[in-house]
Amino acid sequence: MEILICCSKHQYHKIPKLKEELKKAGHKVNLPNSYGQPFKEEEMKNMGKLEHIVWKQKMMKLHEPKIKLNDVILVLNLEKNNQQNYIGGATFLEIYKAWELEKKIFLYNPIPNNIFTDELIGINPIILNQDLSKIK
Repeated sequence: MEILICCSKHQYHKIPKLKEELKKAGHKVNLPNSYGQPFKEEEMKNMGKLEHIVWKQKMMKLHEPKIKLNDVILVLNLEKNNQQNYIGGATFLEIYKAWELEKKIFLYNPIPNNIFTDELIGINPIILNQDLSKIK
């Protein structure tokens, strides 16, 4: 199965271990858009408002073609800033795009209690409870 990992850039350091586990299980793993430069967005913000807008739009436009190339998305919704199972705006947009494209959506942890809770419940992702062997 071809899997796109989606998560907060603050969690990118946890991807290599999970990627290896998924590869051992026979999956092909693809990485988030800005994986190679996780804090590029801050650099673009410092360059100016217009530069940040252009960069952010470019990143969001990459969601659809990247998700289309994968069978599923795996959302690493881990703790961030004392928020359990954190899902931010960009990750939510990836989840929504995957749902629109009728891709399977796996959450590493349960649905968070946040502004997107009702929408995430409606999307009805598969909750792994940190068990990657459930990805099938």
